[in-house]
Parts: sequence; C-alpha cells; structure tokens
Amino acid sequence: MSASTTALADTILADARRQAWRRAGGVAVVIAICLASLAVTGFFDAERLYEGLPALGQLFAEMVPPDFSRWRNWIQPLFDTLAMSIAGTALAVLLSLPLALLAAPNTAPNPVLYRFVRVLLALLRSVPEIILGIIFVAAVGFGALPGVLALALHSVGMVGKFYAEAIEHVDPKPLEAARAAGASHWQVITHAVLPQVLPQLADITVYRWEYHFRASAVLGIVGAGGIGFELMAALRLIQYDQVSAILLTILACVVVVDGIGASLRNRLK
Repeated sequence: MSASTTALADTILADARRQAWRRAGGVAVVIAICLASLAVTGFFDAERLYEGLPALGQLFAEMVPPDFSRWRNWIQPLFDTLAMSIAGTALAVLLSLPLALLAAPNTAPNPVLYRFVRVLLALLRSVPEIILGIIFVAAVGFGALPGVLALALHSVGMVGKFYAEAIEHVDPKPLEAARAAGASHWQVITHAVLPQVLPQLADITVYRWEYHFRASAVLGIVGAGGIGFELMAALRLIQYDQVSAILLTILACVVVVDGIGASLRNRLK
C-alpha cells in the first residue's frame, strides 16, 4: 500500500471518528436536556411520588367497578362528539388547503405573502384547542358549535403546515413543464401540484380526524358539548365509577375510529 493510499485511509477514518463523536455529543446533549427537564418538573422526587400512591390507590378503588347504568344518556353525546370531529376536520381542510398553497415556497405568489401565511399558521397552532374552546364558549355559548370552531382553527395551523410541507416537496419537473407550456399559476397548481400530493393530503386529513375525535371529548369539559360534558359532570359529582365507565366508552370509540381511519388510509394508498 502506497503512502498516499495510507494517508487517504487515515483521513477517512479520522473523519468517521469525528462524525461519530459529534453524533455522540449531540445524543449526550439531548439526554442531558431531558434529564434536566425531568428534574425541574419534580420527576425524581421519590418522596412526593411515594406519598401520592395512597391517594392514587383510593381513587382507583372508587373507579372500580365501572358504572354503566347511565349508558343510554351517553349515546347522543357520543354522536355529538363524532359530529364535532367530522365537522371540525371538514372546516379545517376547507381553510387549510388555500393557506397551504400560499405557505409553500413553490406555489406562493410572492415571498411576503409566504412569510405572512407561515406566521399565521404558527399563531393558530400555538393556541391550544381548550383555550380556543373557552373563548368560543364565551362568544357563542355552550354546545357543539364552539367545539367545532376551536378544533377547526387550531387544526388549520397544524394541517396547513403539513399540507404546505407536502406541497413544498413535490417533484419540480411537472411544474416547470406546465409553466413552459404557458399554464397559468392556477393551472400549474391544479394540473402539476395537486395530483402529486392528493394521497398525502388525504392521509394527513384522516390522521387529523382521528385526533379530532379524542380532542372533541376533551373540549366537552369546557362546555363544548359531547361526551366530555358528561365526563365533567361525573367528575364534579365525585362519581368516579361513572368516570371510569365514560373513559372506557371513549376508549372503545377511539379504537373504532382509529380502525376506520386505518381502513381509509389503506384504501387511499
């Protein structure tokens, strides 16, 4: 082996070792941040956790066995929760798609509008659904409507971001070909962009609908209707056996919704 070949091999090995040390250093930093966060939040306070075990055991004892005696009263709220999840998803998609086209650099008309829409999407997803639910309950009253509005507005920030990222990573060649053929901006979107990303957008939409069903149950706690309202009523009356029954009912519905979502995603592939 010549001296130059040996030097090249040594250089390659040295670069590999440096990259390995960099990766190890990055992993160590992440682990250190996670451990520090756990320490700050009191996770390592063994005495506090130990003292909480009796209360947790008492609560569990009061939740078992679950009381399903009022199951008939939960049917309509469950349908309301399902309707909220579907309506919130539909409204979110309706608002997210045009915003996503403005938030993707390859379809935005100009950089200023692109930056503005990006900030708008970040703002919408930075406000939790439950805060939006409280705001809309105060604005339009109790019921499913504030839940739908809260789900939709928060999801516009998330779904719009995911849609925009999918659009951003499309193959640029069909876009260039459409522009070279004299297509307008709208024609480029409808003929070169959307056909590429529709399966991904549909997949994102189904995932978001699954999430919305779970979030709808939580929004009922702040007065947005649905099964969450029944859950909050049971908690206020300290009827923990009914609380566990409602939680098991929600769990069963979530499993069914997740199964439907998985089936829909398989059909869309």
